[in-house]
Amino acid sequence: MQGRRLLWAACAISLVWASLAEQPQAFADEQRAYVRNMPDNATWLKYSRVIGTDRFGKFIIDVKSNDIYFIDVNLFKLHADFVLGVLLKQEWNAANIRAYNKNYKLNKPRFILGYLTHHLKVNKFTFAFWEGDEIGAPDVLKVFKKLNKTFFKKNLRFRPDSPMQGKVAKVVKRKGIKIITNDQIYKAAVYQAFNKGRSVGTLRVVKKGTPFDSLLFDRHDIVLLQETYPDISPVSGILSTVFSTPLAHVNLRAQAWGVPNAGYKLAYKKYAALNGKKVYLEVKDTTHVMRLATAAEIKELADKIKNTKTVKLPAADLNNADLAMLTKIRAHQVVSYGAKTANLGEIASANLQGVNVPAGYGIPFFYYVRHMKKTGMTKRVNAMLDHPKFKTDIRWRKTELEKLRKAIRAAPLEKAVLDAFYKRVRLKLGGKGVFVRSSTNAEDLPGFNGAGLYDTVANAHGRQGLGDAVKKVWASLWNFRSVEERNLFGIDHRQVFAGVMVEIGVNASAAGVLITSNLYNPEEKDAFTINAKWGLGIRVVQGSRIPEQIIFDTSNDGTKIISRSDDPVMLVFDEKGGIREVKNPHKGVILTEARAKRLSQAVMKFRPLFPTDNALDVEWLFEGEKVWIVQSRPFVKKKK
Repeated sequence: MQGRRLLWAACAISLVWASLAEQPQAFADEQRAYVRNMPDNATWLKYSRVIGTDRFGKFIIDVKSNDIYFIDVNLFKLHADFVLGVLLKQEWNAANIRAYNKNYKLNKPRFILGYLTHHLKVNKFTFAFWEGDEIGAPDVLKVFKKLNKTFFKKNLRFRPDSPMQGKVAKVVKRKGIKIITNDQIYKAAVYQAFNKGRSVGTLRVVKKGTPFDSLLFDRHDIVLLQETYPDISPVSGILSTVFSTPLAHVNLRAQAWGVPNAGYKLAYKKYAALNGKKVYLEVKDTTHVMRLATAAEIKELADKIKNTKTVKLPAADLNNADLAMLTKIRAHQVVSYGAKTANLGEIASANLQGVNVPAGYGIPFFYYVRHMKKTGMTKRVNAMLDHPKFKTDIRWRKTELEKLRKAIRAAPLEKAVLDAFYKRVRLKLGGKGVFVRSSTNAEDLPGFNGAGLYDTVANAHGRQGLGDAVKKVWASLWNFRSVEERNLFGIDHRQVFAGVMVEIGVNASAAGVLITSNLYNPEEKDAFTINAKWGLGIRVVQGSRIPEQIIFDTSNDGTKIISRSDDPVMLVFDEKGGIREVKNPHKGVILTEARAKRLSQAVMKFRPLFPTDNALDVEWLFEGEKVWIVQSRPFVKKKK
């Protein structure tokens, strides 16, 4: 998946080109620059390389001479490196690059530029083209015939990498070429690594049908899950028989904890007998190991788990009582409003053309602290934290936290305070249904992302509905998974405070998450990973079903399809408040190239507002064809 965005990056290889120009064939023979035939697997291994879970190779066909070149991708990073330096012996300048780029058009003036891939997880070979290549059916047929004569694997499947190439695939399929999509490859895989690593722990096999609320794990457990859950408390390793995506909350959590995590459809069949025993788990790109742990492994890796990292919270301002609109809130006010509100306020206040943020306001920490003190909840929290069982008895801790949350939600909110909250909704937000989101000082921090720890209430209606939603969000500061995560990172619970962000609800036609990084191939520096579902996007990060996934190249608008959504239902607003599930009436693609481009352009406009040393995690909505940005945070970093 190499595009034109990289064409200026290889100037440093000019000396290599000069050498090739003087003795091209000798250099080729000695340095394996290229071969005209790929006769066996041994040769393939020399000319290809592994990236993630695939082994990649490249070929070039000269349309004038019909010669084919299988180039050494370990020597030539781009097709252009070989074409300009070896075949054409041209300088790397703007005119030559413009001429070269015409080979990505429908009518190829000189070269067809292709890829060969061995998909290691499903053991299938395919041929493909850069997702921005406008290649037509006749050229795909020409490539197929040429590869049949020169490549050791015959009758390769064509893998379309873009919607445009998908249309071409339908044509060549009628000519007898077999087609396989990235979606089919992703869903056919038996194994998917989400976070590599090694660990030891007691294997806990979770039975099918186990309710989410009853899950209870120790930090030293390795869990085997047989269905998807929106989240889990800290463990030392995860295997799941049901696939999700890298952006599901469970997978993000494993990355933050730095523990091995993979999907393996045969996990229960192979490892159920090890339930309750100390096991060793190692997750690699294309394979994994699970077996009984040795004494040495238990000592080495158990000590590693004990060495937790302490995250220090920034000082909080508990005196600011201003219910400021998002357009008046800036990033530095995180100390009053929490990270979620401050980040979105930074975007809203920038007033960038084409970047739409739903109108909303922030409820600062001041009101949470006031509610907790006036209702006696602060004393209750301190008594719970001081109790000896809080640190030693996980069941006691979970039970007490549940009681605390119920008490916070049941305690009446001051009339004057609720009136002030609702006045903002009535006068500034038109009295519409609102999303009530958590915005704490214990999330979006260096080394502690906290994604999904706290609650969001969708489509809250009316004065009482708003008050109940705010209290539910406040109470979620004491979710069991939230407390366990903060325990793991050594965060002082007494210094954690809950803010709230209130936004007009957008009844989305589609929604999802965008990461300003290619999670499947980090070498693609200008590509974004985008997940999407029809309707409201709550389930995108819950991992309940595989969403639509694409990689969008921002430098050339190329769209690479990873998976398509097949969800038969979607979430929409309920007219009476809240959300409801309905039959999905939509068919076809969610993230068309036009939508992906519009969304990515919006994100690129506000990207400079935030530090560039880490990718952004952006929640977005489409209302028809209009893009809305509803959240932005640093993407989760692996715990070190």
